Amino acid sequence: MFKKLVACGLLAFTLFSASFAGSNSIILATTTSTVDSGLLDVLLPIFEKQSGCQVKPIGVGSGMAMEMGRRGKADVLLVHSPKDEVKLVQDGFGLNRRAVMHNDFILLGPPNDPARARLAKTVGEAFKKISESGSLFISRGDRSGTHAKELSIWPYSKAQLSNLWYLESGQGMGATLLIADQKRAYTLADRATYLSFKERLKLVIIAEGDQLLLNPYHVIEVNPEKWPEINSAGGKAFADFMVAPATQKKIAEFGREKYRQSLFFPDAK
Repeated sequence: MFKKLVACGLLAFTLFSASFAGSNSIILATTTSTVDSGLLDVLLPIFEKQSGCQVKPIGVGSGMAMEMGRRGKADVLLVHSPKDEVKLVQDGFGLNRRAVMHNDFILLGPPNDPARARLAKTVGEAFKKISESGSLFISRGDRSGTHAKELSIWPYSKAQLSNLWYLESGQGMGATLLIADQKRAYTLADRATYLSFKERLKLVIIAEGDQLLLNPYHVIEVNPEKWPEINSAGGKAFADFMVAPATQKKIAEFGREKYRQSLFFPDAK
């Protein structure tokens, strides 16, 4: 154990200009899409091998992940809710918000498309057709980045949400996809999680490519001035790792072999 702790500190200092102050574990609060897509299954072993430090990922909605940061219950965040991320940093709970990658959201629905939402020219119009038809829509309803994006689109439809056709799952992306599939409902999802679940679903893509559906991810270090007890050096090391050229290359390659397309696109400058 002593050898592992020493290796952790020395290698982290060499690779990321940080030591871990005697700690060999990092708590990563992140969105469920990075977990459900399998991306972390690829990246975390690389970081752990390089640093000798264990990462404990907690996959929740982005809102809950940032709340963990506000409460000092995480060392670093990987999230996708830009407006809330900016506020977290402005409030002094987050540091060094850096772009990591992006993908996009897609509107999914049953193959027969009862709302005829495929005919819409924009995703806002597609949402309007769903509301006007009273077709079932499953929302995550969990303060996640996906939930925030969905709520930002509804105003374009001028729809009044009704519990007669609008239901909240309160679950992560993977579980919400399975519920929507079972109920033959519409839902909004990130493309990466959809592709990783596609073989288990009958849902099809109804709308995609709209500028409103862009989905950027950022890494944010939790501010040790607010929570001195956190592993801030470890959090910074992980954040540096996520934007390093070699990691960005891994992100660009992720999904190509299995899905013949990248699930995420690197954004670090």
